Amino acid sequence: MTTPRDPKEELVEHLPALRVFALSLTRDGASADDLVQDTVVKAWSNLDKFQAGTNLRAWLFTILRNTFYSGRRKAKREVADVDGAFTGALAEKPEHDGKLQMNDFFRAFSKLPEEQREALTLVGAQGFSYEEAAAMCGVAIGTIKSRANRGRVRLNELLGMRDDEEMEMTDGATLAVLASNGTGHL
Repeated sequence: MTTPRDPKEELVEHLPALRVFALSLTRDGASADDLVQDTVVKAWSNLDKFQAGTNLRAWLFTILRNTFYSGRRKAKREVADVDGAFTGALAEKPEHDGKLQMNDFFRAFSKLPEEQREALTLVGAQGFSYEEAAAMCGVAIGTIKSRANRGRVRLNELLGMRDDEEMEMTDGATLAVLASNGTGHL
């Protein structure tokens, strides 16, 4: 039997995935960085509460999600980027020449309700199972499946894609978000 890895060493490996998830929630690079930093500080301070041998990544994602929603409740007010002008200014136009450009995807993705973005990010882009995502969000598995499916359908509508249309992209994370089975294959 292998001994569990030291969570202090493993934590660093999850930083890129935490940032992606934070970006999907905040839609702002600086806020996402702050959220990841707060998450790491909380996790580091509470490593004694982490059960060795369990899923550190899921634990970190749960801390990040709870931190985000706690912050929203405290703020009581959110400044919306309705037309996507600020978000669009942060994104750099992709260099691939596939049919779907990343800016189009981000614009469409930002129009989804928060719960659908969260479900698609966890299940699609981050590769968590429906069960893991449901546990992290504190909802039933069917709720996560429903949110992810409604989000995928709406993304296809916003992007003007037909159900039988194949995507010509090289970005695996975007493909995974849009995929019906979360594997990146439509």
